[in-house]
Amino acid sequence: MSTFVKQSDVEQEQFDWGSIGWRCRPANTGARSIVVMDVTLEPGEGHAFHRHDGQEEMIIVKRGSITQYLEQDSTTLVSGDSVYIDAGVVHASFNDGNETAQLQVVIGPSLGEGGYDLVDVASDEPWSSLR
Repeated sequence: MSTFVKQSDVEQEQFDWGSIGWRCRPANTGARSIVVMDVTLEPGEGHAFHRHDGQEEMIIVKRGSITQYLEQDSTTLVSGDSVYIDAGVVHASFNDGNETAQLQVVIGPSLGEGGYDLVDVASDEPWSSLR
């Protein structure tokens, strides 16, 4: 269903590393092809190594900076930079800066009511040795 999504409509979910604002997913828009999230990473925190099987992802840095991993390669992304991630690729985002990083994340296709599926590999090698 086509719908307007106002900031007050964006459901916030808190994590130990930051928060997700659910802008577009099946539960609030009925979207089947995309999931859109407003993500914050607090200084010194990060979204540890994981992958999304069957889903592609785009992360856009809107404010601040992050250290972004694609498998074992990493780079610093600043406001205006982005990264595209193929389905099944292990990745992680860490805020090594002093200010809250704000990201816009798009994942597709949408899966289930929550919109996305995540496989946590942070405790597996070689990922657990990278941070």
